Amino acid sequence: MNLKLFKCLFLLSLIAAACKNNKTLNVPHFDKDKAYSFVRKQTQFGPRVPNSAAHEACKEWMVNLFKSQGAVVIEQTFETNAYDKQKLNGTNIIASYHPEAKHRILIASHWDSRPMCDQDPDTSYIRQAVLGADDGASGVGIILELSRLLQQNELKDLGVDFILFDCEDYGDAQGAVETWCLGSQYWSRNKHTANYKADYGILLDMVGAANPTYYQEEYSLQFAPKVIDKIWKLAHDEGYGQNFIAKKRQGLVDDHLFVNMIAKIPMIDIINCPPGSQTGFVNHWHTHKDDMNAIDPLSLELLGKILIKLIYLEDQGSI
Repeated sequence: MNLKLFKCLFLLSLIAAACKNNKTLNVPHFDKDKAYSFVRKQTQFGPRVPNSAAHEACKEWMVNLFKSQGAVVIEQTFETNAYDKQKLNGTNIIASYHPEAKHRILIASHWDSRPMCDQDPDTSYIRQAVLGADDGASGVGIILELSRLLQQNELKDLGVDFILFDCEDYGDAQGAVETWCLGSQYWSRNKHTANYKADYGILLDMVGAANPTYYQEEYSLQFAPKVIDKIWKLAHDEGYGQNFIAKKRQGLVDDHLFVNMIAKIPMIDIINCPPGSQTGFVNHWHTHKDDMNAIDPLSLELLGKILIKLIYLEDQGSI
């Protein structure tokens, strides 16, 4: 073989290798307006407090929507006792794509809302339920838009499970951590399929307010540091480095804690914790101001773009 031919063949081999390692990634467009409409629809039912008519109606709407989007849907009903002795009828909603796939990820949010505005500076609102546009509905709205996109852009090798946990927000502000996140505690002990496993999970909580600030939550770093690295790198690649801060934030009692400790699935919590906040959370947290005025479609798009890219990178095996 002459030298010129050898060089030519060698160059072609390098080009072929480069093409193999740089597959074209077709990422669907995350529609912030669709996500926003899904958030608004939830609030139109009213506060989704367990045992209420609004709770039941919203559940029926979400289950039917997931089914219409082509997901395999399981309604995991359970009965649990709240800290105030109320017997709660809850439902965890699981919507799966490619349930047969071994390689899968879990994306979750809670869909219920708090039965009292106990953080409201105006004490006349304390006995009113929180509408929960941000605290609950924002994460669900993003998930419903992700589900719509998966129907239209079929995955090849990845399985995705969306879980909407119930009875997250019916906890005792002065009591034990186990009074919170009752739906995720139940699911973690009674997974929707036998021997269920996911490579990792991502929890969305209060993700709809303008200019969100996401720190690296302590328990997320403890249980799922590799997932933190993936999300924060993607966020910086998408130009959202100012929103995803590579600093540790105090650990939070949220659904991910019980998924990590009981289900043994590494899960992170993406939760908006603005710097300088007196409560550590958004100002409308557990107040009557957690309504649609608290939601910015650009924030839904910010996180939605990161998550949809993550899904298709995982499907391609490129992350």
